[in-house]
Amino acid sequence: MSSDAKPYTIITYGTFDLFHVGHVRLLRRLADLGSKLIVACSTDEFNTLKGKTTAIPYAHRVEVLESCRYVDQVIPENTWEQKREDIVRFDADLFAMGDDWEGKFDDLRDLCDVLYLPRTENVSTTELKQLIQRMRGNGSPSRNVAAG
Repeated sequence: MSSDAKPYTIITYGTFDLFHVGHVRLLRRLADLGSKLIVACSTDEFNTLKGKTTAIPYAHRVEVLESCRYVDQVIPENTWEQKREDIVRFDADLFAMGDDWEGKFDDLRDLCDVLYLPRTENVSTTELKQLIQRMRGNGSPSRNVAAG
């Protein structure tokens, strides 16, 4: 790409709770598609509106995302409706999500390309949370680990 060429900007959205290898692989695949990756991380308040409970607070999830070498910028996701505004504001060329959202954001194609990527097999935040609950229910001791 020449020095005066516009960067190819990708934007994606998610909660990124219990950050795991599936998240890493998604972000790496997205970063490989362009020159700038923007990640909109759902705030705790927005997750509450969606009926989701997170294990990790928003500020910590942002810190993890910012430490990921594939991510260039993290912004808050506060509403469903902000996607159109974000695409315009950040001049995004590609909007990308996991394929469990297939077809849900096709209306954004008038602003940029839309891509749905396959999820990493055998790993999901929901399944991890269920496993942790089962482990706790089986008499496994729970420990609080101080953040350091």
